[in-house]
Amino acid sequence: MPPFVMQLIVVLSWLAIPVGLVCVIDDWLIKPRRALAAKPAREPPLLTGCYRVLPVLLVAAVLRIFVAEAVNFSAVLVLICAVTGIVWLIDATLLAKRRAAAARAAGRDPAEQLEPTTVDYARSFFPVALAVLLVRAFLFEPFRIPSDSMMPTLLDGDFIVVEKFAYGLRLPVTHTKILDTGEPHRGDVAVFRYPLNPREDYIKRVVGLPGDHVVVRDDRLIINGKKIPLTITGTYNDGCYRNMQLGTEDLGSHVHQVLLCPVPLEVTRNPLPTCPRTDAQGYICGGPAPADALPLYEEKVVEMNVPPRNYVMIGDNRDNSDDSRVWGFVPERNLVGRATYIWFNWDIDRKGGPIWSRIGMRIR
Repeated sequence: MPPFVMQLIVVLSWLAIPVGLVCVIDDWLIKPRRALAAKPAREPPLLTGCYRVLPVLLVAAVLRIFVAEAVNFSAVLVLICAVTGIVWLIDATLLAKRRAAAARAAGRDPAEQLEPTTVDYARSFFPVALAVLLVRAFLFEPFRIPSDSMMPTLLDGDFIVVEKFAYGLRLPVTHTKILDTGEPHRGDVAVFRYPLNPREDYIKRVVGLPGDHVVVRDDRLIINGKKIPLTITGTYNDGCYRNMQLGTEDLGSHVHQVLLCPVPLEVTRNPLPTCPRTDAQGYICGGPAPADALPLYEEKVVEMNVPPRNYVMIGDNRDNSDDSRVWGFVPERNLVGRATYIWFNWDIDRKGGPIWSRIGMRIR
């Protein structure tokens, strides 16, 4: 998004607060009096302008939320439920009675008086926002894959369904567990809050469970002294990645694919000419690398003893994943849920539009 557009959105979103307050005060307290007057007065031009521009300002506020780098949608939904619920409650217990009494005093039928627009909106939005909040908090939550770290299992641009109840029911915002419904199994693809910045959600594969001894040597897993079966099945080239090894790994009850590079993977500063994505770098495994190539990983051996109530999370794209090999363990309290299905795919930075064949794929 162009910087000037983002700046305009920020300014408009801040204007939504004072303009919204003016409209609410007028809608609740002043507008009903104008309607009950013997000769109803026309709305002042300033208020007319506020009512007309408010929808635009609210749209700008919503856009600002969606383009923010770290958005806590549960907190947004809680706020919407709180605001709409309070508005509805205040009107039902206080303002509606005052409007009815004022109408009767003016010789009007209270049933004929129009309800304030903000109250109508609140009564309409509250049950919808509450239903969405409950579904997202306790049942299912959509999640968009933001990187290449889980290739080839998941692609940048996949939209997935996350089972929120797989690892326990937690309250929104506070993430306090209120009911224990299960725990991660080795091989699960799990969404969790990034330990170094809990406002961000990450997705990786569960490799190490509490009490495990995990060794990653040359991208191969050794857990509790046992080598995890991995068979190289071919070469992977998609235009952005060149000469990668494609393997099949048997991890617990999960048989899944991984990407490997037996030599240090090189990353170019710009996409390769064959890459269909405009936001991707170029990744080259083996062979002569371009002059501007940089080594992505130097350390090829990592050893970890997993403490209680912690997990080791590693990406299927073994040489291009920011995971537990870099920043350590994921505490149990950071778990969000288990990834289950892909329901859509569209990376706006990739040519060709959505990949329709990925819709409905089960995540293994």
